[in-house]
Amino acid sequence: MKIYHLYRQQHLNMTLIDAWEFFSSPYHLNDITPDFFHVTITSNVPEKIYAGLMISYEMKAVGGIPMAWLSEISHCDEPRRFVYEQRIGPFKFWSHEVCLTQQQNGILLEDIMVYAMPLGWLGQLINSMLIASKLEHIFDTRRDYLQSKWKAEINASLM
Repeated sequence: MKIYHLYRQQHLNMTLIDAWEFFSSPYHLNDITPDFFHVTITSNVPEKIYAGLMISYEMKAVGGIPMAWLSEISHCDEPRRFVYEQRIGPFKFWSHEVCLTQQQNGILLEDIMVYAMPLGWLGQLINSMLIASKLEHIFDTRRDYLQSKWKAEINASLM
């Protein structure tokens, strides 16, 4: 099984508390993602996330085809870090860690994604032909939105 990594970081001119409130809420997903990646939250989400919280979504990420996604907040260290992991969805494995670090003039946002595709070599082919570029586009859109809103500095890498 091939494991893929996607890492992004940005400096944002906002407070740690404001950053936590924004990034820990799934209700901002449609603001920070491209139009093709429409998300509908299908479960109740409390005001504050916590470890063990399950959130269900319907996403239209590939070709407008709706797909179910169930994620769990597996770790939560408010206001610095949370990890959500796919429990049901299109990936064999998906983990997205969001880290917020206070700095002199704002915060450092780090996104650390680790994922694996299903279907063996066919999944690897689908990733190289479609999924990796879709993920790059999603996080490019997020970066651009955040940069326009909070004058971010950009650093990105895909492994």
